[in-house]
Amino acid sequence: MTVTGRFVLLVALGAVPIVLLGNSVEAAASVLGWWLLGVALLGAVDLTLAASPRQLTLRRILPTRVRLGESVNSELYLTNTGKRRLHGVVRDAWQPSAGAGNNRSRVSIPVGERRRIVITLTPFRRGERRVGEVTVRSVGPLGLWARQATLAAPGRIRVLPPFHSRKHLPSRLARLKELDGRTSVMVRGQGTEFDSLREYVRGDDVRSIDWRATARRNDVMVRTWRPERDRRVVIVVDTGRTAAARVDDEPRLDSSFEASLLLAALASRAGDRVDFLAYDRRSRGRVQGAQGAELLSLMVDTMAVIEPELIEMDWSSVPAQVRQITSQRALVILLTSIDAAGSSSGLLSVLPQLTRRHTVVVASVTDPGAAAAIGRRAHRDEVYTAAAAERALLDVARVSAAIRQLGGEVVTAPPADLPPALSDRYLALKAAGRL
Repeated sequence: MTVTGRFVLLVALGAVPIVLLGNSVEAAASVLGWWLLGVALLGAVDLTLAASPRQLTLRRILPTRVRLGESVNSELYLTNTGKRRLHGVVRDAWQPSAGAGNNRSRVSIPVGERRRIVITLTPFRRGERRVGEVTVRSVGPLGLWARQATLAAPGRIRVLPPFHSRKHLPSRLARLKELDGRTSVMVRGQGTEFDSLREYVRGDDVRSIDWRATARRNDVMVRTWRPERDRRVVIVVDTGRTAAARVDDEPRLDSSFEASLLLAALASRAGDRVDFLAYDRRSRGRVQGAQGAELLSLMVDTMAVIEPELIEMDWSSVPAQVRQITSQRALVILLTSIDAAGSSSGLLSVLPQLTRRHTVVVASVTDPGAAAAIGRRAHRDEVYTAAAAERALLDVARVSAAIRQLGGEVVTAPPADLPPALSDRYLALKAAGRL
């Protein structure tokens, strides 16, 4: 049972006799007592006439998935199976991160009828957003007292990564077609897979001349090549403590997911096989053996529920994890942080094991604020900030140099630029025939 503001106002009106009968305390107290008793009786009658909220049956219709930042409608159907018309307020108890906004709705449901409540959800966090209960407050005809009950109406919606970087996919696919020789420009890749023969034109590499074909055709013929297909691309995302840091108002982990999705979309269209692994000390998510549209669907579904773990990344287990995925030579993408030599020591220690068998690219997000802070030195605080930013960039440069010395490649960029930068490096490796 709950009381309404109308009941509180009615009780407050009982102070009027006290003011009018201020000289007679006993009379004022007697009037106030009778007033409170009358108000209480009215409230009891009002509560008796209120419909029972437990006589409602609930049904929820909800989409299963939504991308982060997009909006969907949650539909809640309430059917009155009781004997009285229900007037009241319904509160749909979504998690705050579901972005339900104003989740209280006034309803009036006649006996035997059904009403629909629609709430627009705009989630602002990835993962499973859940709702378990609905609170119904049924007010009596006088609006003084109300019955309240909390009813079970479970539901959940999976919030997927937004994949904003898909806007870069068309331009990268156009470059891939040029490498593959499928556009009118007829730009051939520099891969190692033979494609066709054509006549020599000025500017062609003389090392591509096919002397046997030249002898047969009595004209100089050259071989053309196309990028290799059906290669293996293994994406490993670090979900340890460094992935929880926010860079440019976005968690490192989310930036890694954006880069992984764009690269996976591009590589699958190029005919390569893509495997995904999110790892710190154990596997947090894995996608293997999928291709085409199924690959991206499984990846975003797996990424949706992965959160950073506040533990150190176990790099010593990564080579074994890669061997479980494939025994062939592959392009291994490591999405992690290389901000400091100390935190990158584990990565540097196992890198030779990976570069011995695979082509390895280490991709990391850099803070655009650090580069901007270096140029601001107007007063003492800015000088200290500039010095710290300079030191951070030097640490990134030192770790990057160590990775290259151990046979790996490095891609560093701000969060918005990392996905296209990583895809460009993939295309460059494919054009050079290094996959």
